[in-house]
Amino acid sequence: MTQPTISGISPFFIVADVPATLSFYRDMLGFEVTFRGPSPDDEFFGIVRRDGATIFFKALGVVSDGKEFAVEPVPNFKRKPAFSWDAYLEVPDPDALAAEFASRGVRFSVPLGDGDEGLRGFVIEDVDGYGLYFGHLRA
Repeated sequence: MTQPTISGISPFFIVADVPATLSFYRDMLGFEVTFRGPSPDDEFFGIVRRDGATIFFKALGVVSDGKEFAVEPVPNFKRKPAFSWDAYLEVPDPDALAAEFASRGVRFSVPLGDGDEGLRGFVIEDVDGYGLYFGHLRA
């Protein structure tokens, strides 16, 4: 019997401002915005994709005593500073991708390098503070 496969996984981030987040991923990281909405007047959900990586974003609000309050993003490093990654993105050539991002003015929170865990890569923080590790297992 053939085992069923899983073809991918996509992080789902709570963000403060979906349009600003989508702009960052499109303009700075080269992702394609594949969905924003549900309407141009009310963009509280969005999806970006680049190659095999897809990320979902949603801005949330809660109502308390008749007033709406935004739910703040909670990246891993806000919970525990030693955890700077919220998502790992496998890339075949982290050096080339780091050069592309640097040419767009992307700031690195952890510069390109080789880690003790056998990975080569780098970390960037998005506009909401989510840490994205772009890397590759060294052979």
